[in-house]
Amino acid sequence: MALSRSARLGALATAALSFCLIAAAPAPHPGADGVGDPYFPKLGNGGFDVRHYALDLAYEPDTDRLDGRATITARATRHLSSFGLDLQKLTVTRVEVNGRRARFTREGDEIRVTPRESLRENRTFEVSVAYGGVPEPLSGPIVFGSDYGWMKTPDGVFVACEPNAASTWFPGSDHPSDKAAFDIRITAPKGLTAVSNGRLVGTSTKGGHTVAHWRESKPMATYLATATIGKFDVRKGRTPGGTPIYVAVDPALPAGDVDVYDVTAEVTDHWSKVFGPYPFEETGAIVDDLPQAGYSLETQTKPVYSAVRSEGTIVHELAHQWFGDSVTVDKWSDIWLNEGFATYAPWLWNEHKGRASAHESFLAAYDARPAGSPFWQTVVGDPQRDTMFSSAVYQRGAMTLQVLRERIGDKDFFRLLRTWVKQNRYGNVSTADFVRLAERVSGEQLDELFRTWLFTRGKPALG
Repeated sequence: MALSRSARLGALATAALSFCLIAAAPAPHPGADGVGDPYFPKLGNGGFDVRHYALDLAYEPDTDRLDGRATITARATRHLSSFGLDLQKLTVTRVEVNGRRARFTREGDEIRVTPRESLRENRTFEVSVAYGGVPEPLSGPIVFGSDYGWMKTPDGVFVACEPNAASTWFPGSDHPSDKAAFDIRITAPKGLTAVSNGRLVGTSTKGGHTVAHWRESKPMATYLATATIGKFDVRKGRTPGGTPIYVAVDPALPAGDVDVYDVTAEVTDHWSKVFGPYPFEETGAIVDDLPQAGYSLETQTKPVYSAVRSEGTIVHELAHQWFGDSVTVDKWSDIWLNEGFATYAPWLWNEHKGRASAHESFLAAYDARPAGSPFWQTVVGDPQRDTMFSSAVYQRGAMTLQVLRERIGDKDFFRLLRTWVKQNRYGNVSTADFVRLAERVSGEQLDELFRTWLFTRGKPALG
């Protein structure tokens, strides 16, 4: 059938428009090697936003070998010719993008992936990485001088990754600004229990190995992921308030004075009243036998403890489920928003229990450190990479909150905490965001208060 002259002209115009649109589309470029965090410039990756990790892991304690396949679903935020993934030390054997084999190179702790076809902006893509080796923990001054990451135990492995060790056991965008949902399947020898984030979807045993499938459906920063494996006594149920709870305790540990299950249940319910509804599907704890680690971590839904720790530590780590896990810093320089809030939580807990008021806890911390102490020289609002977990970030951060509470009053202060959690649920935040919200809720100008307590060296005078 022949086209009329007007139809031919219309077809030509449409073709010309399509050509112009194609010609105007930006050319593909490599994604950046990092998100530009001032403390960890190469962590995370530019050009895409991860939506979901599916990790299939097989671990052999006898050799400490890990073999894995990571399937990452992401959305391109620009037209990509290639992109990076963070992965430390482990060997990559194959990469596929959208089901097609892709070229890759290693550049230090970065895997550079070049797909066969460029990835259009705003399009979702899937990358699959097969890898393996013996994960190595990190060490250095950052985390109290201790090793952290993937740490061998007598019967398995203890996994605590803050701030930059998730990429020691799986490839991804290892920065808190890029949160995603997770499915983690862990294959381990029969008789061992593998515990991870979220809820247990199911287990299956075949031959001499058991597969545990865990699912965290809420957005999670990579450093909050765990795949702790060992012999555990597991207790499951619900808190009195109805939140599912899963507590795993290494049977080799002495019982101690703290019932981790009961304290976890009680604290979860209390914070749900003070801060707002519990943000995840399950609460709990993983209590392992690795005392040389010397610390605990607020891994999402189930904090990991390297021994049976105190009630105050449990109170601290569970407060992180709101402050740090659900509401997460956008840059590591704002770490006081995690640690200051979680350190303030035991002051609130002791107040709740009638032991001491938060004001008394504040004065005890303030008076314990003379004006000449190096403690007062840390700039809490920007503590620097190697001192980001210094005691001042914790204690002076908590002091800042008590000073704020006494300035604006209890009604506005607790309304501020609940609004902060609700407004930023599953998101990323900055100190500037908190200051703006505090001023809006209270109706007061508070920049001088925050400048004095977070950004000025020296011991502040009390008014």
